[in-house]
Amino acid sequence: MKFASFKTIAAVACLAVWMSGCGNSQKRAWEYMPQMMDGPAVKAQHLGPFGTGMRVPPEGTIAQNQYPFHYANDPEGAGRDLKNPVPRTKEQLLKGQHLYNTYCIVCHGNKAEGNGYIVPKFPQPPSLHSEKVRGWSDGRIFYVITVGQNLMPSYASQLNATERWTVINYVRVLQRALNPTAADLKKE
Repeated sequence: MKFASFKTIAAVACLAVWMSGCGNSQKRAWEYMPQMMDGPAVKAQHLGPFGTGMRVPPEGTIAQNQYPFHYANDPEGAGRDLKNPVPRTKEQLLKGQHLYNTYCIVCHGNKAEGNGYIVPKFPQPPSLHSEKVRGWSDGRIFYVITVGQNLMPSYASQLNATERWTVINYVRVLQRALNPTAADLKKE
């Protein structure tokens, strides 16, 4: 009697294991750790064996990548204290234009006059060229983008702080384009 090669024995063993899985699908497989499979699941916002499913974070902690906005109820304070850290370079203005065209144009329109293509379905937002808005500081506009105002929701989850400042720079360019100053009109 000759001994079978290792490859033949391995192939027969694999075939046997594979075939053991075939057959009655009603038969339950062997469970290595049944308490893991059949353990009680805790649903979020429901009481479980150890209390609530959602845990309250420790007092005074801040979630990762979250930064508190200290001016949540103080638009005047935001307008007074917050300064735009993003330089008005061509590269930053092009980024601001892209972000404005992505998030703002639908309501405010391509020239920020409040005539975006969503306006027939919703009330018209204010023009960003009004004396009131042009008189706002960059910090005040940052506040509105961050917290929202009237029908405008907060865009803090769509735009990070740097992107909000970049959009403000682009809005200032749009304001200057439709409302030039005497210095802008001087010929050299």
